[in-house]
Amino acid sequence: MNRRHFASLLVLAPFCAMPALAETKFEAFIQKTLWPRVKAAGISRELFDQAFAGITEPDPLVLKLAGNQPEFTSTTSAYLAKAVTPIRIETGQTKKAEDAKLLAAIEKKYGVDRHILLGIWGMESNFGKDKGSMSVMRSLATLAYSGRRKVFANQQLIAAFKILKRGVVKADSFTGSWAAAMGHTQFIPTSYLSYAVDWTGDGTKDIWNSKEDALASTANYLAKAGWKMDRPWGWEITLPKGFNMSLVGRSKWRTVAAWEKLGIARADGAKFGSANADAFVMVPQGVAGPRFLVTRNFLAIMDYNISHSYALAVGHLGDRIRGMGPFKAAWPDVDFDLSFEQRVELQKRLNAMGFETGGTDGRFGARTYEAIIAYQKSAGLPLDGVPSVKLLQHIKKKSA
Repeated sequence: MNRRHFASLLVLAPFCAMPALAETKFEAFIQKTLWPRVKAAGISRELFDQAFAGITEPDPLVLKLAGNQPEFTSTTSAYLAKAVTPIRIETGQTKKAEDAKLLAAIEKKYGVDRHILLGIWGMESNFGKDKGSMSVMRSLATLAYSGRRKVFANQQLIAAFKILKRGVVKADSFTGSWAAAMGHTQFIPTSYLSYAVDWTGDGTKDIWNSKEDALASTANYLAKAGWKMDRPWGWEITLPKGFNMSLVGRSKWRTVAAWEKLGIARADGAKFGSANADAFVMVPQGVAGPRFLVTRNFLAIMDYNISHSYALAVGHLGDRIRGMGPFKAAWPDVDFDLSFEQRVELQKRLNAMGFETGGTDGRFGARTYEAIIAYQKSAGLPLDGVPSVKLLQHIKKKSA
């Protein structure tokens, strides 16, 4: 299972406060539930005991963070403001110069843009400064014990034990994020097993202590996710007057050349290139905000993390490290007249009618705006893409 599936499953699990459970119940869960599963996967009792030494209670911070990931709970503009900062851009440019030979070699072997690798490295661990200090085993045991997606947490747990069995890392220093994402570029255990590579040739796929192994592993991941060097992730664009807004969304793929014929242009005035690349129009914060034409490379980044905000931040950070400027269009206010409950209801009703919003968490991202536009098209309404009480009332009448 890749990072995308795991991230989506975690974000779908709402935060639920852990009851005051006795430590003995958690310890019993480890011994009576986890041990048989781990044993069946060929893991020794000795290694199992080493991995859970000193772990006697679930980690409440894990469940709190699982329900509060910023890329899924904040607006795109707010997320970008915290993710693509001047210091992160400057650090990325410094790393680009310092590691030029390494990045060029990785780019040549895997065919993945070095700036995207720098974007992911910066986003995931602040270029190796924040690799995570939480116990991988405790985090996964907590999710398996109290989370709503226990099967998937168990998959990561088995993968984590396979990593320990290989001797890549010691049990007492097996650390990562709350979701068991590890190393410079934050691989979850199953991603490590599937995509990690030994770039340095020392016999160890060390994503924790070797930036070389970590960056090459990430390039390997993106290459297998479909990244192509003949196109970027996408561009900020301007739409021509009278543009048919029903063409917005991931179901409306066209070549870049076809979009140009419809009057779409780059916001910075430069030429697109990549004429034959497939792309779709994305409006991550509504039609009044910045608009983007994104290629299948954008989806490759989303395979790493399913959030549109994350993928946009990686792409934009990479571009800023490259030397490009900030986005041209201003981000609009999203203080709509809907309450939180009404936001959730709007998403649920749209989903029920076949207009997929990408979730029912009350947060409006690219998928929700696409769903609103598609509904407005089907109902003969103006295609402004604006969520409102009036729109909700219209949907309620239609679905009554």
